[in-house]
Amino acid sequence: MLNRILAVGLLAGLVAGSAVAVLQEVTTSRLIIAAEAFEGAGEAPAAAAPAAHDHAGHDHPDMAASGHDHAAPAAALADAGTDDHAASGHQHDSDAWMPADGLERTLVTSLATIATSIGFALMLTAVMVAADGKVTTRSALGWGLSAFIAVNLAPAIGLAPELPGASAAALEARQLWWFGTVAATAAGLFLLGRRPEIVAKSAGLALIVAPHVIGAPHPNEFESAVPAEIAAQFASVSLGLAAAMWLLIAAAAGWFWQRGDAREGLPA
Repeated sequence: MLNRILAVGLLAGLVAGSAVAVLQEVTTSRLIIAAEAFEGAGEAPAAAAPAAHDHAGHDHPDMAASGHDHAAPAAALADAGTDDHAASGHQHDSDAWMPADGLERTLVTSLATIATSIGFALMLTAVMVAADGKVTTRSALGWGLSAFIAVNLAPAIGLAPELPGASAAALEARQLWWFGTVAATAAGLFLLGRRPEIVAKSAGLALIVAPHVIGAPHPNEFESAVPAEIAAQFASVSLGLAAAMWLLIAAAAGWFWQRGDAREGLPA
């Protein structure tokens, strides 16, 4: 059974991750490149600010040439290519390794997406087998939808997917709230869907609502170099890709599992 779970999880994750990696290249990657252009445009004048002081007796006519170009971010948005960015951190460590723009960055991002999908597929397949003893495409889609709600949709209510250049609360606080929300939502959905008792269903609903009553951590002031339209589009597209990933994982896992049942002559 363990070997079968591993095989189905690997295959389902590979199929879903490959598909989502392609979708990512023509959706969120372009938005991330545009956001990086706005982020860079915002940092340039800050770096040049110390040189903008006035000296009595002479001026600096060349200072106008040292400013940033406001047309550059718009051009970057129009010409955004196929790169990706670790949008959650918003920090650039000069000593850290970064893939080169272009093919190398695309490959690294795609491999990370596929690896993530395989990990999720392994977990989802194991949970489905532990809960139901078997996997069908129909039941798997229900599990996949629940996983999307718990892992992506519920946390996004408090902490939406963010682009580079957006202000954020301390990373540790956001991670703690995110993990707590995922765990509480998953447990709540399980109680709502698998337990018939009114008390259990009430507890499940309370678990789902609790993280949002507590509230997600946010900075004291919201600042972003990225236009709100791009940030909103990135958040919505990211959630759409997450939903696609989970449903593809579920459908593929169900199909591969049922194919294995057919080979062994087991009833569907």
